[in-house]
Amino acid sequence: MSSHNSTDNKPVIGFSSGDLNGIGPELIIKSLADTRILDLCTPIIFSSNKIINFYRKSLPQINFTFTSLKDFSKINPKQVNIFNCWDEEVAINPGELNETGGAYAIKSLLAATQALKEKKIDALITAPIHKKNVHSANFPYTGHTPFFKDFFNQKDVLMLLAAGDFRVGLVTEHVAVKDISKNITRESILSKLDILNSSLKRDFNIDKPKIAVLALNPHAGDEGLIGTEEEEIIGPAIKEAKHHNMIVVGPFSADAFFARGYQNKFDAVLAMYHDQGLIPLKSLASGEGINFTAGLPYVRTSPDHGTALDIAGKNKADESSFLSAIFGALDILKNQTFYQENRGNPIKKLGTTVVMGSVDEKLSE
Repeated sequence: MSSHNSTDNKPVIGFSSGDLNGIGPELIIKSLADTRILDLCTPIIFSSNKIINFYRKSLPQINFTFTSLKDFSKINPKQVNIFNCWDEEVAINPGELNETGGAYAIKSLLAATQALKEKKIDALITAPIHKKNVHSANFPYTGHTPFFKDFFNQKDVLMLLAAGDFRVGLVTEHVAVKDISKNITRESILSKLDILNSSLKRDFNIDKPKIAVLALNPHAGDEGLIGTEEEEIIGPAIKEAKHHNMIVVGPFSADAFFARGYQNKFDAVLAMYHDQGLIPLKSLASGEGINFTAGLPYVRTSPDHGTALDIAGKNKADESSFLSAIFGALDILKNQTFYQENRGNPIKKLGTTVVMGSVDEKLSE
């Protein structure tokens, strides 16, 4: 747990505001308006009072109060805190894709990530950014995941989508379809499997994780007739992972795998590319999915959707995935503490699993 100055044991959770013209600020306000959240954590929004006040006015049915913050030693554990990352007036145009929305999304993200690094916050929930308007010389990334990898100097990280016990990790993330196969290597698969296996133990409290690996080609390549990646790359990587004491099975033909509900037999699935893993997860999870960056020394989650500019500022955004991202981060923090305290003591671990979504019960009382 971090060395913040709140008077109780609640974790301090940071929120980056995402694109100022997207649904991020609305999701944050809707999620944190339920004051029972304050029983579970102390929230800090990295934004400005003016942005939050602007969007608060478009949500007349919500009673949302906050305290303003310039110094982390003055965090109020009984209220939502706003850490003002800028003082200047910023033009807000909900639904518009423009440079301002992207530039201030990055200001918020950098301030929040720095606070995470300095342990001023215990976990970070990132609201959606739009890849097009944040991409610049200062932010040369296709999304949050590669940014965090660089910021924290990690050799590799894993984009892991989770909805309850259904978890999907990706070998390649935001890569053009024509470039996928050249990014599928034995090294990349092994690296992702290693992170996934460790994360399932440490972050999800699963003692002996079972991982399924999907094929790249239709019908798992049909013994080399429709592509050779399964025989030359994916199969050997799985074999090597088994030598490293991982329980890994595959490669499975992706269509048959999900059609037969095989995901329920495994603790996680490693997909070769974005749509292969995310179409089934998003279809079956119906808005409850979260994105977690596995392999970081810190906890970062986000909802599994984008900026939704078409409904920004219209009080139409559904906060269920954002709330799941908050509960997911809180559960992962608990699991990590449990793992550290009980590692090397297998007797103590028996029958004491902390399940994703358990914190949810507090809000359904």
